[in-house]
Amino acid sequence: MPEARSGSKREGKDRPLTVHELNELLLICSLVLLIAVAAVRISSRSGLPSLLLYLGIGVAIGQDGIFNVKFDNAELTQVIGYAALVVILAEGGLGTKWKEVKPALPAAVALSTVGIAVSVGVTAAGAHYLVGLEWRQALIIGAVVSSTDAAAVFSVLRRVPLPARVTGVLEAESGFNDAPVVILVVAFSAAEPVDTWYVLVATILLELAIGAAIGLAVGWLGSFGLRHVALPASGLYPIAVMAIAMTAYAAGAIAHGSGFLAVYLAAMVLGNARLPHWPATRGFADGLGWIAQIGMFVLLGLLVTPHELVRDFWPAVAIGLVLTMVARPLSVVISLLPFRMPWPEQALMSWAGLRGAVPIILATIPLVSGIAGSERVFNIVFVLVVVYTLVQGPTLPWLAKALRLGNGAEAADLGIESAPLERLRGHLLSVAIPEKSRMHGVEVAELRLPAGSAVTLVVREGKSFVPLPTTVLRRGDELLVVATDPVRDSAEARLRAVGQGGKLAGWLGTGGQTSR
Repeated sequence: MPEARSGSKREGKDRPLTVHELNELLLICSLVLLIAVAAVRISSRSGLPSLLLYLGIGVAIGQDGIFNVKFDNAELTQVIGYAALVVILAEGGLGTKWKEVKPALPAAVALSTVGIAVSVGVTAAGAHYLVGLEWRQALIIGAVVSSTDAAAVFSVLRRVPLPARVTGVLEAESGFNDAPVVILVVAFSAAEPVDTWYVLVATILLELAIGAAIGLAVGWLGSFGLRHVALPASGLYPIAVMAIAMTAYAAGAIAHGSGFLAVYLAAMVLGNARLPHWPATRGFADGLGWIAQIGMFVLLGLLVTPHELVRDFWPAVAIGLVLTMVARPLSVVISLLPFRMPWPEQALMSWAGLRGAVPIILATIPLVSGIAGSERVFNIVFVLVVVYTLVQGPTLPWLAKALRLGNGAEAADLGIESAPLERLRGHLLSVAIPEKSRMHGVEVAELRLPAGSAVTLVVREGKSFVPLPTTVLRRGDELLVVATDPVRDSAEARLRAVGQGGKLAGWLGTGGQTSR
């Protein structure tokens, strides 16, 4: 594919980096990472999504910035952005709870298909008639900005727990809608004429079906293998989990399916499979996700040229108004019409359609393809994402509280880490009792663990002791539970049930359900 920008190439013949240049590059990268990590703290205190701070770092060190680094390789940005997006989707899938997503799945699928179609059409019409863009450019912008970003939404809503149904719909939608949007943007950015609408719809459905099938298959096979093969070191489990997720993406893309949907579904299957050493795996994936976000946002900030954004500021604001006030609410109402969701929940979902790094990455596709006016499309998308994230992000917690959708009374789930004892044919469960767990005040005997499992040690305030049946558990305690192979799952299910429902929780789960 032709490059829209070529300033990243050196003059003269290319040569490898010297050791000194490599050391300087490593120093710069390390400093950027440290500044970005510090920006997370600022973000958590100010309520601003961290993506704005990372973009700001890239803009500050880029062209027109402090260091005036000239970087305009759109193709390299697209490749790195795709790789980062795969990691972010894998991390998001690993953290998605199946018990929350399952009832919300039909609504999320409707938002990711019908909702995308409505959003693209309305936004493109606004870009054409209000701003005067050609229909091709308008359709590209409509498709690019129709993808929501879970990282941007939930970085703001960490302190405002939502009902499981709302959380499930938003999480699943953000994982599903990237796939059809990528297909649309690639189709609109192709050199040849766009296929008729029914061919385009059939292509989207086929790629989604292939991606879903491969993702579920790879996820199931990977979880089966990890649960039945004890690796020699606990540090190998996080690596294996991420490798399986990457395999799903590659297999889906090679099979001409949606690799993005494949990696998300595979990671979701792995994340709900109760794998050994799960907290360590989750922490590793979370760290990779942060690195991917930081690198991607800084690179996107480098790619933009600030003085070129001025003339596209008001067109971006106008298109953003159409998207935020008309297209997104209309897509939510139409998509969720069969599900009869309460109006407060629909209002929050309409306002929670934050756009993050994904639209900016997708805006590089027409740049790389050399589409006329693609630089203006990129600038408009960049300004739109920054402005409306700045407006919507800080107001999301307030809106959730105003609509009375906060769910702060919900009991916190237990943190359970499982380590297989292969030669002893058992498992060692490490259980952390969080602040809001209803396991507080429960006696060890009242846990009613299945035969073949027992609490062997309690760590409280840095001191460990062997508990008695009458020992009362407290917030902040850490338990070591030994369970044989046949009762490992039922023991974990019972522990989670007590954590959610207290000593009166039903046997092996509250209401017959277990959670991750």
